[in-house]
Amino acid sequence: MKKTIIILFGFSLILILGCKAKSPIAKSEIPKYFKIDHTLTADQTHNKFSSIIEPVLRVKSGAVIEVFTEEASDQELNINSTKEAIGTMNADLIHPITGPVYVEGAEPGDVITVNLLEIEIGDWGWLAIFPGFGILDQEFTEPYLRNFKLDDKNRTINFKDHINIQLKPFPGVMGVAPPTDEMLSTIPPRANGGNMDNPFLVEGTLVHFPVFVEGALFSIGDGHAAQGLGEVCGTAIEAPMRIVYRITLEKGGRSIPEPEYENNDYYAVSAYGTTLIEASQKATKYMVDYLEKEFYLSREEAYLLCSIAGDLHIAEVVDLPHYLVSMHISKKVLGL
Repeated sequence: MKKTIIILFGFSLILILGCKAKSPIAKSEIPKYFKIDHTLTADQTHNKFSSIIEPVLRVKSGAVIEVFTEEASDQELNINSTKEAIGTMNADLIHPITGPVYVEGAEPGDVITVNLLEIEIGDWGWLAIFPGFGILDQEFTEPYLRNFKLDDKNRTINFKDHINIQLKPFPGVMGVAPPTDEMLSTIPPRANGGNMDNPFLVEGTLVHFPVFVEGALFSIGDGHAAQGLGEVCGTAIEAPMRIVYRITLEKGGRSIPEPEYENNDYYAVSAYGTTLIEASQKATKYMVDYLEKEFYLSREEAYLLCSIAGDLHIAEVVDLPHYLVSMHISKKVLGL
């Protein structure tokens, strides 16, 4: 009997040592069937981030929420607008985001996970140059506006002649409330998320947010029908959208300083900074932290792995004073 116990213990020990840690949710699958628990309309919005903005909805962990969002101008532009409308826009209306949603039980130090289940594009969108905005703002000093009719089923537009663009919609702004009663602009991304403008955050992605205030107070909007990494002119194809997401509270796991995200192919961290170097350094550090904690690597091993298998991506360079950089690592590399 004693020998059998030793053998079983040894086998168990081998299993324990051979285990690989997993990210908070290992699979970013879209379930074939899900029931919408709540619906928020496009007039249930705000356009600041603050802990004192009252929630429009309270939900339990696991709720599926359908939201309708306006395009970034909050209807100041329409399909018939011309470039002259840019000069008369009210900047105080920019970025209507639907929410906030209060998640019961969420407390500072927790994580909420937003599973983007469905993203549907509205029937039109706009793309513009605003004087004084964009990475080449010194060169492009005159307003310019293009409007597009959009088709959610076709999901392509003709940009010009033989140039066609595939639409890959995502919410430009997603975030929780920051730990301040100040009414913060939605323009720059921060640790709470916000205007991340990250084109990887498409349907099927799981996005993890740190919780800073009771209830988390999550909001979403600023739909982008198409955008390149960097969003260099300052705008994407800005469009109204219908978004369905599941929001889940994660307790007792690894705390995170800024949003992280994943799909079935990779795990990613993101970081904002006042320079691209600062943002890149933070993103690398966050990935080292993740690998060290979740995969039992030394910090030196994690750093080396980042250098040979981690991919830095510039999400945006125009939402000053902050830039956003992410780092991806393949789940195949990690054995997930």
